[in-house]
This record gives sequence, structure tokens and C-alpha cells, in this order.
Amino acid sequence: MLGQIVVSSEEIEAMLERLAEELEADFEGKAPVFIGVLKGCVFFLTDLTRRIRSSVELDFIQVSSYGASTTSSGSVVLVKDITVDVRDRDVYLIEDIVDTGITLTDVIKLIEARHPKSIQVVALLSKPSRRKIEVDVAFLGTEIDDLFVVGYGLDYAEAYRNLPDIRVLEE
Repeated sequence: MLGQIVVSSEEIEAMLERLAEELEADFEGKAPVFIGVLKGCVFFLTDLTRRIRSSVELDFIQVSSYGASTTSSGSVVLVKDITVDVRDRDVYLIEDIVDTGITLTDVIKLIEARHPKSIQVVALLSKPSRRKIEVDVAFLGTEIDDLFVVGYGLDYAEAYRNLPDIRVLEE
């Protein structure tokens, strides 16, 4: 059952505007590659890049660690790999939510193996209270409490991604 709104669509809009400005200032003079972590990043990545006036290259990586559960299994399986050459490029890894840090750490290692010039994490949400591995989130929308949330790309067993805001999923 859907519960309270944690992040409204208006708050998401404001975060997108702020993050787009911060990113454009950061990659001025660079040829950035945005790599979205599927599937949760789709709405965030699309809305964010539409606000960026500079040219950016896009690619996607997909890993799985949740399945149909509300907690991460702790093991990450690569489902879809990137196809763009990131060697000596500035990579912005776009993530919907940073939770334990385990999945994101594994994704960063996969990208680092391709020898990019830099990797910076851009996340819509962060749950620092759940962190098991510290991850440097260079660009962050907002922090949230330890709640299982859905909407705006975040799902439970593939449901609720299409909600315009982010809500608690109550058991």
C-alpha cells in the first residue's frame, strides 16, 4: 500500500534544476559521459539531461541486487553492460538511490576497469543511515530516512516506477 509522500514532484523539479546547474558548471570544457544505472534512473536521467544545455553522451548499465524484495541481497549480477568507450573520459554515474553502497561500489569497480579519467556519482536520493560501504556522492538531490520508497523510477517488484512523486511503500 502506498503511504506518505517523501519527496513531492515539485521538490523533484527543484532538485533537477539545481543538479543540472551544478553539473554544467562541473563539466565545462569536458566531454562527459552519463551512465545511467537501470532501471531506476530512467526518469531521473531523462529529466536531468533535458535541463542540461551542453552536449552529453548517454549509456546504461544494469545490475540486479533486489529481485522482488525490499532489501538488497548483497550480491550484484551484471544484466546489461555499457557499450561506450569511457577510457580517459569523465564519467557521471547516474543513480536513483544510494542505499547500502554495495551495489554502487560494484558498479563503480566495473566502470573503473575501463580506465575513465574520472567517475562522479550523481544520485537523486541517499539513505546514509543504511550505508555499509561509504560512497562519495558528488551530486545529490536529497537524503531520506530509512524508508522503502517507490515512484519516480523507484520500484517494488517492477511496480510504482511511474508515480510522479516518491512515496513510502507500506507493508
